[in-house]
Amino acid sequence: MQITKPIQSDLSVAASMNYLTADNTTFTKTEGQLLMIKVNDEEHKGVYLHCSFPHTNNRIYISIRTGDNKEIGIIKSLDDDFPKDVVGLLEEQIQMRYFAPEITRLTGIKEEFGYSYWDAETNSGSCQFTVRNGGGNVKLVTERKLLIIDVYGNRFVIEDIKQLSEKEYRLVEMYI
Repeated sequence: MQITKPIQSDLSVAASMNYLTADNTTFTKTEGQLLMIKVNDEEHKGVYLHCSFPHTNNRIYISIRTGDNKEIGIIKSLDDDFPKDVVGLLEEQIQMRYFAPEITRLTGIKEEFGYSYWDAETNSGSCQFTVRNGGGNVKLVTERKLLIIDVYGNRFVIEDIKQLSEKEYRLVEMYI
């Protein structure tokens, strides 16, 4: 009699997730200030956090990945699965990864040769940046929140486009 082992479909393999909790995972910083994770007995240095919902809720379903973008596991809820000191460490990593100055005042946008040149005041100071037109570099990520990505990949946000002055809104309107 031959016993056959059931074959797992690709979908069931893809759907199996490794959830990370304080019981099976330890986070620390290396001497070089990189995040290191130890899951069971396996260590990974230089990992980063990838939020599933970075603009609406960056505290749930956080993927932990290696530098090669290999997923190690997922944190279901930052607040429920880890003690406060680890949550602080992970929040710091999320802040660094998703740093995006908030535009508080838009002083001008001019367009030339397929690029737009933005002049703005942000919560991190005055800045000027260049955005390649088209390609989704300026997009609404929620009903009111606008994300702008410059030619170097830097991100800027306007938290609430409804709070812009009429003049500022007219400047931005053509890119939305």
